[in-house]
Amino acid sequence: MALDKDAIVAQLKDATILELNDLVKAIEDEFGVSAAAPVAAAGSGDGGGDADAKTEFDVELTGAGGAKIKVIKAVREITGSGLKDAKDMVDGAPTVIKEGASEDEANDIKAKLEDVGAEVTLK
Repeated sequence: MALDKDAIVAQLKDATILELNDLVKAIEDEFGVSAAAPVAAAGSGDGGGDADAKTEFDVELTGAGGAKIKVIKAVREITGSGLKDAKDMVDGAPTVIKEGASEDEANDIKAKLEDVGAEVTLK
């Protein structure tokens, strides 16, 4: 049985999002596959559009600056960790303060740390 590709494409163009979603689920169930892109495939390629598509950031403390005590207090507030853990993070710079933060959260954390004199990078 030959598929009529043009007819299928025409039907897909007229379908609603809910109908397309149901179709994808039915295909996944029937054939035991997943429509989700593999994680490795998302990171591969020439890197041309990766910066635009990035949704999670790691906030890295690269230096404490001149006001180390203020930076330790800020790290405690951000991470919810104890004094010793916060001090170890600051002393061990460069260190990641927060992993997988949204862009807004990462920028907020960066601003808080820079306000007290810390050096911060987003990765």
